[in-house]
Amino acid sequence: MHLYDHSVLLDPSKCTGCTTCLKHCPTEAIRIKDGHAVINEKRCIDCGECIRNCPHQAKKAVFGKLEDMKRFKYKIALPAPTLYGQFDNLDDVDYVLDGLLRIGFDDVFEVSKAAELVSAYTRLYLKTDGIKKPVISSACPVAIRLISLRFPSLSENILHMLPPMEVAARLAREKALKEHPELSSEDIGVCFISPCPGKVSYVKNGFADYKSQVDVVVSISDIYFMLIGEMSQENEIKSLCESGIIGIGWASSGGESTAIFNEDYLAADGIENIIRVLDQVENGNIPSLKFIELNACPGGCVGGVMAMANPFIAKARLQSLRRYLPVSQNFIDDETYIPEDYLFNVLPEYQPINRLGDSIAQSMRMMADIQSLKATLPGIDCGACGAPSCRAFAEDIVKGKTTIDGCLIMKGRENENDS
Repeated sequence: MHLYDHSVLLDPSKCTGCTTCLKHCPTEAIRIKDGHAVINEKRCIDCGECIRNCPHQAKKAVFGKLEDMKRFKYKIALPAPTLYGQFDNLDDVDYVLDGLLRIGFDDVFEVSKAAELVSAYTRLYLKTDGIKKPVISSACPVAIRLISLRFPSLSENILHMLPPMEVAARLAREKALKEHPELSSEDIGVCFISPCPGKVSYVKNGFADYKSQVDVVVSISDIYFMLIGEMSQENEIKSLCESGIIGIGWASSGGESTAIFNEDYLAADGIENIIRVLDQVENGNIPSLKFIELNACPGGCVGGVMAMANPFIAKARLQSLRRYLPVSQNFIDDETYIPEDYLFNVLPEYQPINRLGDSIAQSMRMMADIQSLKATLPGIDCGACGAPSCRAFAEDIVKGKTTIDGCLIMKGRENENDS
């Protein structure tokens, strides 16, 4: 059985057992046991909320290093558009792209360029007969994993379009093989410069039957310091930018939605907000929409925990930078069909986290036991038991993972009564 390879890990030596991460985890994947946090790998969606909120930096993102690219003869950088928002007073994307060549890459292929092609094909996808609406964007891997684990009934709504990162990786490889026929596919290494751990997990695990074409994922925070030393306005830079406002706009929440040129859309960012939206979609309590864009990070990809700049500052920088760009530099030739290599066929299969038993009858019995037990608990969701809520604590008891003695408040009341 394939185990999901996560990119968000815990450093027990730094964990004090506080309940901060416990209260921010959107899938209740964290418990406090033996004085430190424990992450349930089956529930974790690699959203990075525990990294963002941990006051002791005990949670960390695990990603590749630039040294990992040394095994390849030809090295290609895929900069996420978020990267451009990390630098102050940047008025030309070419400084960043040229800087990537200076730090050792042989070529650069902008993810924002691929984003413009994905936007064009998404507009065509929305016109296809028979698709279930609202169509939910497939660009954020955290949102897709969340749907699979917690909202499986919405899987049919997911856009079957590969994310710009994957499209960019494929096009970059094709370009390299065409320009350098002496190279084999194994000689070429593709490195995605990412703002979030969700993309790292996506690359490590693949996507159902699809294997990622990215070889290494590095952090924007790592590349940032390397680039700073090479991005001098005194350098003579090459004209490399091949994307426009639409592509770079994908870095911020709403950028993907506005690129479909349709008013019937919704864009939500921040993990709690997208959970509320998915709840409403599942319950049918949402206006008639054609497209929904979901970004787990606040502000969109600019809010990723592997980025450097404050997401609001990065967004402002990108808005300023876009003034110097055309609307788009990439267009599709044929608007009658979507090429197969832009699409994926099947979604990953995950066991829904709200499934209690192996059968409906067993699940119903367990649910009744949980509700009955919850009614006897204090109901203040203090987290002292090591679970994020009294309801989660009751579920842990029914599943045999802990005992009622774990509730310190009830234990204290019993001691008071005994005395």
